[in-house]
Amino acid sequence: MRKIILMISTSLDGFFEDEDRGIDWHRVDEELHQHFNDRTRAVSAFLEGRITYELMAEFWPTADQDPSCSPVMAEFARLWRDMPKFVFSRTMEKADWNTTVMHDVVAEEIRALQEQPGGDMVVGGPDLAASFLRLGLIDEFHLYVHPVVLGRGRPLFPPSDLTPMALRHTGTRSFGNGVVLLRYERADATG
Repeated sequence: MRKIILMISTSLDGFFEDEDRGIDWHRVDEELHQHFNDRTRAVSAFLEGRITYELMAEFWPTADQDPSCSPVMAEFARLWRDMPKFVFSRTMEKADWNTTVMHDVVAEEIRALQEQPGGDMVVGGPDLAASFLRLGLIDEFHLYVHPVVLGRGRPLFPPSDLTPMALRHTGTRSFGNGVVLLRYERADATG
């Protein structure tokens, strides 16, 4: 069965966005971007909320047509366009670039997606991740901790009434720009 992986960046103090909803503090250099490309080639679908999808759709569909676009960014543009995407939105009716709109996160529908053949799926965006987390649908956590302390902003994991979930550390990778990838899986994961 395909796994669902939360793959997301955070500040050292646990914020997904700064207080102005900005992410320009992310330290994405060529090495980290190439890593993202390599990870993207290994998955079979993106699971995104409407805001994340719209932000991505504003830039990536035509990014590789810009002559100043680096080769690693041009590669990601092609990967993003071709990747099957599932966007969760109650207001969108249709979306472009190989995208299916789903109106609600329904555990049975997500598990049916997981049972289809193919590679793992990546969930992005804190709101959608919170919904998946509440339903016990996240199998692995890939947290990219950036060497920045924001002090305030939007927390990656806001307070909730979730039952504590035990995780097992499965790997760590340091990048030259100071970003550290922390990988965990659910302690009750099988396989």
